[in-house]
Order: sequence, then C-alpha cells, then structure tokens
Amino acid sequence: MADIIQLLSNHISNQIAAGEVIQRPASAVKELMENAIDAGATDIQLVIKNYGSDLIQVIDNGKGMSATDARMSFERHATSKISKVEDLFAIRTMGFRGEALASIAAVTQVELKTRQKDKDIGTRIVIEGTEVKLQEACVTNAGTNIMVKNLFFNVPARRKFLKSPGTELRNIQDEFTRIALAYPEIAFRFWHNGSELFHLDAGSIKTRIIALLGNHYDKKLVPVEEKTDLLNISGFIGKPEAAIRTRGMQFFFVNGRFIRNTYLNHAISTAFDGLIDKTAFPFYVLFFDVDPKHVDVNVHPTKQEVKFEDERMMYSFLLATVRHALARNNIAPSLDFTLNADIQHLASVEKPQTETDRANTQNGYLFNVFSDKNQAHVIERKDSLKQWKTLYEIAKSPISVSPEDANSQHLPLNNSQPSLINTADNSFSTNTGNMLMIHGTMLATTVKSGMMLIHIKRAQERIYYERLQRRYQNKNVPSQQLLFPTSFELAPSDALLLSDILADLSRIGFEISSLGKNTYVIQGVPMDMPAGEENNIINEILDNLKHESTDAFNQRTDKILINIARRVTRYSSNLYQPEEQQALIDELFACSQPEMSTDGKKVFIMIKQDELEKMLD
Repeated sequence: MADIIQLLSNHISNQIAAGEVIQRPASAVKELMENAIDAGATDIQLVIKNYGSDLIQVIDNGKGMSATDARMSFERHATSKISKVEDLFAIRTMGFRGEALASIAAVTQVELKTRQKDKDIGTRIVIEGTEVKLQEACVTNAGTNIMVKNLFFNVPARRKFLKSPGTELRNIQDEFTRIALAYPEIAFRFWHNGSELFHLDAGSIKTRIIALLGNHYDKKLVPVEEKTDLLNISGFIGKPEAAIRTRGMQFFFVNGRFIRNTYLNHAISTAFDGLIDKTAFPFYVLFFDVDPKHVDVNVHPTKQEVKFEDERMMYSFLLATVRHALARNNIAPSLDFTLNADIQHLASVEKPQTETDRANTQNGYLFNVFSDKNQAHVIERKDSLKQWKTLYEIAKSPISVSPEDANSQHLPLNNSQPSLINTADNSFSTNTGNMLMIHGTMLATTVKSGMMLIHIKRAQERIYYERLQRRYQNKNVPSQQLLFPTSFELAPSDALLLSDILADLSRIGFEISSLGKNTYVIQGVPMDMPAGEENNIINEILDNLKHESTDAFNQRTDKILINIARRVTRYSSNLYQPEEQQALIDELFACSQPEMSTDGKKVFIMIKQDELEKMLD
C-alpha cells in the first residue's frame, strides 16, 4: 500500500498559518500598526478603502529597513526580537514571532516601500500570495509605507465569510482605538475612502481618551496611579455615571499590549459594587507595567490573552487600587478610624450629665428595652395588635390618586378598541370593576376560570414593540416635529454606526440629519415618544449595537426596535384609571405574541379557581 502522509507545500502551509493570524481586515491593521510602533515611529497613518477589503495602508516615520531585512521580513518566523528561548520571557515589543507579514503576504497583494533614515535610497518589494514579483531600489520617505491590497484574493471562500462592510469597519476602528489608547505619545491619523475619521496629536492619555471616545468623558474620569516593586497600575476609571449596559468600554493594557481578562474585569466590577446597577459595566482604561518575566504573552496567536505568574496577586492589587481611587475622589466611602478632634469639643462630651438628664434617659422606651433582662428582642409587643388593625384599616380604604400624582408618561393606548380577550366560552372575560393594581407593577383581574395576573411594564413593552414593527413595515410613517431640535456630538466610531442605521430610524419616525464633524440634529421623533427622551434613546441604541455578535439585517433592526420599546416604557408602569387598565388588556391581546415580552419573559399568567383554593388549604 502506498504511503499517504506528505509534507504540505510552503504555499498551502502559509495560507493555513495566515488563517490563525489574519482573520479579517482588522487583523491585518493590528499587525501592521504594531510593526510601525516597534519601528519607533512617532507618526502613524492608516488608510483604508472599502472597509479594508480593497486596501489597507500603513505609513510610519520609524527607522525603516535595509534591502535584506525588507526581504527577510516576509519569511515565516524571521524576527529580530528573539535569538534564544530566554528572550521569550523578556519581551516588551508588540510583535516577536515573525508571523505577521508572512501571513499577510500569503493571502494578499503587498507592496512595501522602506528606507532607513541614514540612507538616501530605499527598497520597494511587490509580493502576491507569498511569491516575490519585484524587488528594486526606490526613492521614498524615511520609514515604511506598506500597502495590502485585495485581502483574501486567492482564498475566495475566506473572503465570502467576511461580515457586513459596516461591521468590518467597526472592527478596524476597535483595533485602531486600542492601539491609539495604548500609545498617546504617538500621533495617529485614520482615513476611510478619502474621509479622515481620526486626527490624533501626541498628548496625554486623558486627551487621547476624550479624542477617541467622546467629549462626554471629560468630566467622568477618575485618575488611577499605584506603584509597587512588582506592579504599577495607571490610567483612568469612569465615575458611576459613565457605566453603560453593554461591554466594550473596558480596556486593559499590559506593557502596552491590549488584553482581555475576565478575572481582572471581575475585580473592577467588585470595586464598583453598590455604586452602579448590577446590569451595568464600569468604564476603565488601565495600564499594567509588569516585569515581562512575570507574564506570558505567547499563549494566543492574536496575543490578546496573556497568562500571569500570580493572578490572585494581580486581582487583589487591582481591587484595592480601584477602591482607593474611588475613595480618594469621594465616590466610594472609606473607613477612617482616627477620631475627629471636633468631636471632643461637642457639648455632649464636655459637659457632664446631670441628674435630670439621667432620669429622662432611664424613663425612655429604648433604655428599658435594652436594660431589662431578656427583653432586648421585644419591640412594642403590647401594641402589636393595634398595629395590625391600623394596617387593615389602611388596606380596606380605597386609594385615591390625583391626576397630578399619576405618572403622566405611561404608554398611550387605543381606548377605542373592542375587548379582544372575550373568547367564545368567556373563560377570559374580565370585569373592569374587578381589577386590582399590585404595587404599581402588576395588574390582577378576575376571569371566568379564575384570575389573570399581568406584568404591566412587560405588557407595555410588547405593545410598543409590535407598534414599532408595524411602522417599520409601513415605511412612510409621520414624525412628530420637535419645537426645539436637539443637536449632539458623537465619538467618530459612534457617528459611523449611527450613519449606518439612519435609514432604519427614519422608517419608524425619526428625522436625524448630519451637521458634519460627527454632529447630528434630531428634528423629528415617533409620534408617541415621551418628550426629552430622544437623545437617551439614540445613545442606548448605539451602546447596544456597538458590539453586536451578528450581522443579520433583520436581527439588527429587531435590536433597534427592542431598545426603543424598552426605553420608552421604562418609566410607564402606572395605570390608575380603570379605563387605562382595560385598554392595556385590550391592546395586549391584540398583539401577535401577547404572552411573551421582548426578552422572552412571561407577560401574564392564568391562575385557575381551584388552584387559588388550594393555596388556602
């Protein structure tokens, strides 16, 4: 029988290796920009065409390469960073394995121009799919100019699996943001299809955060600075009001390299415990300066996962650092066991207690409770029956609520609809007079077969969501014009995302126009949207779409409608009038799916009469 095991050709093995390092255009952007940083560049320019599929160009003013080094840089595992095994434990550069350019060249058409600063002539190299087409001397600026064209031109199956253009561009922006945050001392510029998206001058980390992520972070940053012999932590955390309900505004950097680490993220979440909602995520940009021998960055091809020698120590130190920063800025309480000197001068301390004061204290209720033997646990035992009687009288009396006290922002409902829950057997027929509001959040009503319990907020959310769906399908929906149009400025990445969904928002009644320079104006909103909520709704939609895991158009549209429905109905759970309560039930059961909320939870339950009786057995 013939032998069947054979060595792969260099061409095929390079393409396989490229699949681990270059997964999408953003992967190539990351590798090329990191090479520019390692070259000592102080000015880096990124040029993208058609979301990176047609062109990715990185221009830097670094030290450049000789003709021999330029050619060797495209060979696999050719590197200037490692010469012996011990070098792996002293790495402070971004790249070191010699895989980036070789992987890029395996699946693209590459043109490289480079010149060392002390040379008059540079080198030009053209490579297609690992094959060197041309190498010649050329005139070029000092540094390196590399152009990556037609990504995956020789692997059409990989090109077919790229995400939507908008998603690929946002992935590129994410990589650009991480690198630009890590190196505020370097100037960066970023163009896409001829438009400049970012122009970042060299400066401090705070100015870089504001330039990249938006001016609204200017007043929400808390500085962090702790130094020890083993670890230094610096950067900024956000105040509680900077927390958002989606991930993505959390940045860890270890020795200048962006990393992901859920364990350390838990430390920061613990430090913010009690300061932000449990469903929110704190904002932070934190830098760890660690001796390279205590951290292994060679555990993943993208180098975004690292392994620390002592993660528990890192966790404890980070937790204490963040708590200290919060306390130092009067955001979280800190315990101070030193006695305030002012206390010593209070009248109650300086003046002795008189006999009259002592007698008044001993006659008090609390003194007797805590001084009588075995009575410390007894609280108003003799009056307990009287208290129950008072509660009963309160519960028996009807609650009168004035229109001024009622929440004026409850969901508008169509009162003209006939009751749609009356079925042929009348098992769901309700009596408006037998409705009961429970704690302002649930509505109980009697039906022929027993009782129905409705979660008001979920019902309103379902009603408004399906109303938005109908508007979206009808396309030409009238808008409610704002008397005073509101303008707002977004971070460049958010502005790009908003421009991508403007058509969707227009179909449900929003009128939003661009004023240029990432500034927009809202002139119209959907007809029944509460006043003043338009900016909050847009920001919440963007926060939820930033890191979407899918590119299906219908699912993205669905997320937009769900976000709007949740925001509009967030504070609209009070229905005090019987007519409003009945209208809610009517419109709920007119929905195509009345039993489930937008997040898959039950909107109502039916409790049969025999089940109610069993509860009292």
